[in-house]
Parts: sequence; structure tokens; C-alpha cells
Amino acid sequence: MAYTRLRKTKDGRTYYSIEVSRGRGKAYLTSRWYVPDGWSQKAIDRELAKVAAEFERQVQAGEIITRAEEKERAELEAAEAAKIQTLKQYSEKVFMPSLTIRCAEHTRDNFQSGLDLYILPALGKEKMPEITSAQITALFNKVQSTPNKYGRTLKHGSVMKLYTILNLLFKMAYLDDTIDRNPMDKVQRPRPTKSEGKGHEIQAYTGDELKHIIECLEDEPLKWRLFIQLLIDTGCRRGEACGLTWRDVDFKAETITINKNLCYSTAKGIYVDTPKNGKSRTIYVDSGIIQLMKEYRKGQKLVKLDGWVFTQDGTTEPMHPDTPTRYFQRFGKRHGIPDFHPHKLRHSFASVAITNGADIASVSETLGHSDKSVTLNMYTHADDESLKRTKAIFRQAIQ
Repeated sequence: MAYTRLRKTKDGRTYYSIEVSRGRGKAYLTSRWYVPDGWSQKAIDRELAKVAAEFERQVQAGEIITRAEEKERAELEAAEAAKIQTLKQYSEKVFMPSLTIRCAEHTRDNFQSGLDLYILPALGKEKMPEITSAQITALFNKVQSTPNKYGRTLKHGSVMKLYTILNLLFKMAYLDDTIDRNPMDKVQRPRPTKSEGKGHEIQAYTGDELKHIIECLEDEPLKWRLFIQLLIDTGCRRGEACGLTWRDVDFKAETITINKNLCYSTAKGIYVDTPKNGKSRTIYVDSGIIQLMKEYRKGQKLVKLDGWVFTQDGTTEPMHPDTPTRYFQRFGKRHGIPDFHPHKLRHSFASVAITNGADIASVSETLGHSDKSVTLNMYTHADDESLKRTKAIFRQAIQ
């Protein structure tokens, strides 16, 4: 039970001392609550009871302890951390919990997947101080050369994700003195295999290929005609399209506002996050797509202003963000469109826009890139037509 006593400071300020007993052999814990000026005694008594009850709850729950106990707890936690020996133990007790504070749910889910599928089976039982650079290099060589159950080796981008995970994990272990050397210092960044070629060229459709895709949509369900054309026309991400609500659509101005990103993780299921750069953006949409939206909205059984644009069939629940990927695969097979996936339409929007004269700043703003240099680095490769056009412009300038 909490005990309260009315007291005054040396300068005359009135406060209540709140004291809570923690049982025999343990020191009392005290707190102060200063009385606001002008309060009636009834108001003081009511608020004091709340403050005292909350303080007692915190003390009993161990949320508030003495400085000596804080020091003892810190020493115990340090001793527990010192017991961590294997990579698996370190990843479970230190590395992944730290990501909970610093990273988005989707990032944590990807990191956990990389650990579970590749890193822990190879190095999980190894003691952290004994893991060598050669063991890590061998892991990279194995995932790049050994086919999985589907007969495919890990792509370079996925291998680089493993490199990033291990780089962060061992850097953290080195900084907190779990290890006295970082084996990643002597591990070379993995390079693409010969079969992957350069591996960094952005894959995108040409303008004519996009026209063919739109023609193939004629016999598709209205929802998918709208979804695919929206991605082609705006370059928005799959999760951003899935996260659209009718409130985000301005039919009169013919714009959509991207302010959400629908995500999925094994831990949380479907959840709403911010766009990748954390900022909202407004994009102009083709009139034909706005008309498709109006037609599609009429067909929905229940339409709310804050309702989802793309829903699960027969419900008002949002469409699962992985559903488009599966639909795109089936659509590509039916119409003979190779490697058809949502993000390739994003690349295609940028590539076609830039090679046909769109300025980098506008394309970057439409895509929602945090920096224009991202757009420059990814999409400013020249095709034959743009090279010819550049030479023609130059010749006209000097004639």
C-alpha cells in the first residue's frame, strides 16, 4: 500500500511524499507529487490517489528500482551477455532485438528470413569469437553455386542481403566487445556469377511492350485491368497501390495521393506502413484510368470514403500485398510476357519516361525517391533512340 504525507520544500513549495513498501529486507521507494496552484482539496485528493496507485503499481512490477538495484541489474545483464557464445544465441538475444528498435517490420522480417534459411544452418552453432573470414566466404560461395530444391542458385541481390546481415551482426558484436576482431574485415563483397552477367542493369519494358501488355488486359477482370494500368501509368510500388483508399483518390483533379504502404510479415500479418521514403506524394493519373476507377467503385458492394480501393474478393478487407505478384505470374504465362512482376512496371515507367524526354526531378518525385541521385543511378541508361536524338539535338545546335 502507498503512504502519502504532506510536506514542504525549503522554499515553501507544497508536495506530497509517496512511499511504497516492498516487503521485509528491501528499502522503501519514495516519490514526490507537487500540488498545482489553485487546486481544491477534493481535486488534490482525487489526483493524489491516482498518482499514488500508479507509483505503487510501477514499484510492485519492478519498473522502478533503487540506483543500487539498477547497477546490480546492469551487471547481471552484462554477465548474461557474456555467456552468449554461438552466432545463433547472439542473433536471438542481441542482434534481432536491436533491429526491433531501429528497423521497419518488413526489414526485420527479411533479416530473420536470411538468418533462418542460410546463415544459421551454416554458422549458427559456431562460437562467435571462433568464426573465421574463410567460413563466411565459403557460405557465400555455396549459396552462389549450389542449386536449391527448385534448381536455382541464389541471385546476386539476395547474396548481398546476406552480406549486409552478417556485416551488421559482426560489427555490432565487435562494438559491444562480444568479439575482439571482426571477421568481415577480410571478406570480399560477393560479385555476380558469370551466368548473371553484370547483374545490375535495370530490367524494364519498352513503350511498345507496355502497349502490348495493356492490349492483353482487355479480357482480364476489371480490378486487375485497373491495378496493372495504374502501376504502368504512375510507377507506384505494389504495396502503395494496395494501400490506396478512396479518400486518396481525387476524381475531379484526376490525382491519387500515396501516403500508405501495405505490407506483410509472418509476425504481424498484413499491416499499414508509411511509403518507403516516409513522405506522401500526389500523382496525376490518366483520364482513362480515372474512368476505370469510377466503374470499379460502382461495382464494389460497400464503399466507404476511407475504404480500400483494392479489396479481397467479396469483402471490404484490403487485398493481400502478395496477391498481385501471384496474379502477375499467371498473367505473364497466359500472354507470353517474360518475367512479368509489379516492380518491373515501376522500372518501365521510369525508363520510358526518361528516354522520351521527361526531366529527372519530375520522375524522381513521381516515384517517391528520397534523392534524385537514386533515379539518376538506376534509370539514366541510354537506348538507341535516345542516343540518336542526342546527336540530332547537338547537330542542330551547331548548324
